[in-house]
Amino acid sequence: MSDTRLNAVLILQEILEKKAFYSDARQRFKISEQDNAFVNMLILSSLRHLVYTKKVIKQFAKKKLPPKAALAHYALILGTTEILYLQTPDYAVINSYVEITKKALDKYVSGFVNAVLRKICTAKEQFITQDKGEFFPPEFRKLLNLSYGSKTTSKIERAAIKEPLLDLSVKQNPEELAQKLKAEILPTNTLRLQNSGNVASLYGYKKGLWWVQDFSSALPVKLLPPLTGAKILDLCAAPGGKTAQLLNLGGQVTAVDVSDVRLERLQENMQRLNLSPQNVICADALSFIDKISKGDYDIIVLDAPCSATGTLRRHPEIVHIKTLQDVEQASKFQTELLNKASQKLSSKGMLLYCTCSLSHFEGELQITTFLQNNHDFHIVKPLLPSELSELITTEGFVRILPYHLPKFGGADGFFTALLQKD
Repeated sequence: MSDTRLNAVLILQEILEKKAFYSDARQRFKISEQDNAFVNMLILSSLRHLVYTKKVIKQFAKKKLPPKAALAHYALILGTTEILYLQTPDYAVINSYVEITKKALDKYVSGFVNAVLRKICTAKEQFITQDKGEFFPPEFRKLLNLSYGSKTTSKIERAAIKEPLLDLSVKQNPEELAQKLKAEILPTNTLRLQNSGNVASLYGYKKGLWWVQDFSSALPVKLLPPLTGAKILDLCAAPGGKTAQLLNLGGQVTAVDVSDVRLERLQENMQRLNLSPQNVICADALSFIDKISKGDYDIIVLDAPCSATGTLRRHPEIVHIKTLQDVEQASKFQTELLNKASQKLSSKGMLLYCTCSLSHFEGELQITTFLQNNHDFHIVKPLLPSELSELITTEGFVRILPYHLPKFGGADGFFTALLQKD
């Protein structure tokens, strides 16, 4: 287990020092199937509670460790996480992280780790009681405050720290599948169930009856009119959740993505689901748009590359690695994509724009500016079940925040605007 914990320490170090996504950071390490669940729980818990655990550690580690001993800092974070949140026996935590730092560094640093963890264990109940559920570091809080203000940002924080459930989009018969999977049916027929860990073992996976897709990600396509026979361009399509929806509704879909690796995954997903896009093309979205003619597509779906801040429930590293600079950079690219894609639509053509970002710069302000500069487009008012009316903004956009759908366990952050050319 010490080797498993050492891998977890090194993964956490890569995430926080290199601003890497967890899924990317862990690819370099061989983690057995047996240890996979433990590592996931440990890393994700440490990221959700990082703001508070750092404060706890600081009470006993007054001096900052030198750069060459940085590994010990991450060992302390994971050790504190296990002590306060994972109910691991104190002696097992202390012995494991002391051994790791002794082997990787020296006996003096391991002695320091030993002393700090022992003191945290002694005051464990006090620290658990004093935990106020802090999740957002100052920079990320500042980023959200620009869009929502402190009160709403705090509501987002309280909802986002909770681990999300598993959502599925279904090809048909949601009621029958919900019964088989013991799932709840959300207002738009997304199924929600406990995250079992091994998705491929669930009923209907091998038969291609459903695919994993969060409620928020699935909602944009459900705003479109009937799609039978419609020619649709799905830009930035991989891994294919919206492509599957569009095909399942009868659209003729060309799926484009810049990543050949992600497109391989899309094609594997389509094969399992027995769905067939007209074309699957590996290309940069801007370059591809330049090559197509006006009127080639009835609908363009632009699930634009973004800061991904709305996925913070599933990817808690987001709050520690994303900055306002990331939002601004993504926003510029979105503007260029929007302007180019909109020029290729024929009269009455529709542009479905969405991002998994919480920032207004990548959502409300992006589309408001676009409409101010493109008077030949108008917003198509979304038609949603009455239970989801709070998601519709006064402008006619759809804005989902983590604290929405509370009785179902919350949602990923998302923004959607459906536009039509006059």
